[in-house]
Amino acid sequence: MIEASLALGRPLDLVTTLAPLRHGAGDGTIRLGTEEAWLAWREAGGPTAVRLRRTDARTLRATAWGDGADAGLARVPALIGEEDEPEALVARHPIVRELQRRHPGLRLPRTGRVFDALVPSILEQKVTGTEAFRAYAALQRRHAEPAPGPMRQLRLPLTADLLAGLPYHAFHPLGVERRRADVIRRAARRAAWLDASADAAEAARRLRSLPGIGPWTTAEVLRSAFGDPDAVSVGDFHIPHGVAWALAGEPRGSDARMLELLEPYRGQRGRVQRLLEVGRITAPRYGPRLAPRSIAAI
Repeated sequence: MIEASLALGRPLDLVTTLAPLRHGAGDGTIRLGTEEAWLAWREAGGPTAVRLRRTDARTLRATAWGDGADAGLARVPALIGEEDEPEALVARHPIVRELQRRHPGLRLPRTGRVFDALVPSILEQKVTGTEAFRAYAALQRRHAEPAPGPMRQLRLPLTADLLAGLPYHAFHPLGVERRRADVIRRAARRAAWLDASADAAEAARRLRSLPGIGPWTTAEVLRSAFGDPDAVSVGDFHIPHGVAWALAGEPRGSDARMLELLEPYRGQRGRVQRLLEVGRITAPRYGPRLAPRSIAAI
């Protein structure tokens, strides 16, 4: 176990900043409390588990376990958004301006791990969040290794070698149909190549070259792995409506309309999307919500 204190350069809302890295309450790779967070991942030197907790308004205490502990601590500043530049967003709408004022500690985290962000994003394609989170938690329960350190519920991300070798019949009982299972297995075979991306632009090109990975999945990965402030979730069912409602008072919006409204924020469009999510700005609902389905019994 090793520990370090980090002097914060600006306000930090630790839990809200890290929340996008958690894919459902059953995600064993991350545990979020009110003032602390536990995360686990693999570094080149081995696995690590890190506990982050605020000691005062300007100081974060980080504790790491495992063979990758030194590298894990070195990654903490990027992970909590110390390299992020939230001040780069110039608000051009009163709602965006108010959300900036209300959430000065919101940052975009940067994990540096493309494949770890890609697996849950693929599972979230074309299904409800409930379905995707349930499948991801089930995969972890069956196949994930325990993380080092004292947090017994913490798990390491699923390895590319394991996922590449799983047959389809290992995915089906978890509610994952063949299409998503095949996308995960193909991506797993290219995991090292994806993780070697030098920056967000290169990662985007590599991701989009793989069958079954489109703009929505790419944006989800770029925001987590690179803290990309311009990554917009084109192809999402809800987000275009929320953007149209917040920025134009229109209860329904298309991807084209969303991009038109976000164009003045080019370079920071993903940050605006995140602010609207944190501010819980959603369009009025018409009709029933999409119900979760299960293919496990088919």
